[in-house]
Amino acid sequence: MRREVMRKLPPLGALRVFEAAARRLSFKDAAEELNVSATAVSHQIRQLEETLNVKLFERATRQVHLTAAGKTLYPVLRDGLDRFEQAIADVRRQQAGQVARLTSTVAFVAKRLAPLAGSFREAYPDWTLRLDASNRAVDLEADADAAIRFGGGNYPGLVTEPLFADRFAPVCAPRLVRTSAADLRHATLIHFDWGPARRDDPRAPVWRQWLARSGVLDIDANAGISFTDEIHAVQAVVAGQGIGLLSLTLVAEELASGILVQPFELSLEGDRCDLVYSPRMADRPATRVLRDWVMAQFGDTEHRFGQRSLTSRLEHDVRRSGEPKNMNVNDFRK
Repeated sequence: MRREVMRKLPPLGALRVFEAAARRLSFKDAAEELNVSATAVSHQIRQLEETLNVKLFERATRQVHLTAAGKTLYPVLRDGLDRFEQAIADVRRQQAGQVARLTSTVAFVAKRLAPLAGSFREAYPDWTLRLDASNRAVDLEADADAAIRFGGGNYPGLVTEPLFADRFAPVCAPRLVRTSAADLRHATLIHFDWGPARRDDPRAPVWRQWLARSGVLDIDANAGISFTDEIHAVQAVVAGQGIGLLSLTLVAEELASGILVQPFELSLEGDRCDLVYSPRMADRPATRVLRDWVMAQFGDTEHRFGQRSLTSRLEHDVRRSGEPKNMNVNDFRK
């Protein structure tokens, strides 16, 4: 028979106030977080210190510091409240049904994840997949169970599982094909904004870099049509508005179907793509389900995307018919 235990705890409200003040090392900031006055925070802390008969903060004019006793209490209380918060979130999710929340960039959700959403439902019929399209890094505990992120693979404090390395190359509608890089002088180049973080990055896969690698230096690498969003650049290229230096990952389906072609073999290395999640969420059912599904879809990228350039498709036609169809395959190796 379980013996009843009477817990001797201070008021939970005071403990919550202490945790916020200790985390922020500011009574003012804690007050803003808890939507109370700084005076109320100070009063709660003083009452807690009197209850415990110990001093928790050293108070200065504009800042506070934890005492030795405060440093002992804070991490235990922080971890306990974190677990409390997670348990409440789990109860709410169970009440609402099993929901797996995956976040990624707007372009990747639109071009890669949304078309595959049906396969998630087939594999996990008891789960609801929620796709969050956002170009900002969201909280991987409060707002999502896992993320597919593009970058250098360095995400401190998070579990990172590599998926693939993206590559960028010129792609266009078949009617806009150019037979050599130099012929791009007469083409409309499609660009998109990489954002302030990479706008001036010399390693960013942009037309300037691709043309330099091709040995073509007399083309204005900034001319053409520019979009603020990557997905709009993809749409413009599909519509035949010009030639875009695009992610081969995003346009994999268009390349496979022949809607778009890749006239030149030269491609540039893009960002690394990773599955990322919080270690505290690693064993949760939603995270495990997302990990299994994402790995099944993107873990073997070379096989799954099957990216083939126009050259390889022409070579296939040559082997099948014995002669090229209106084009010389070697023209595309310049």
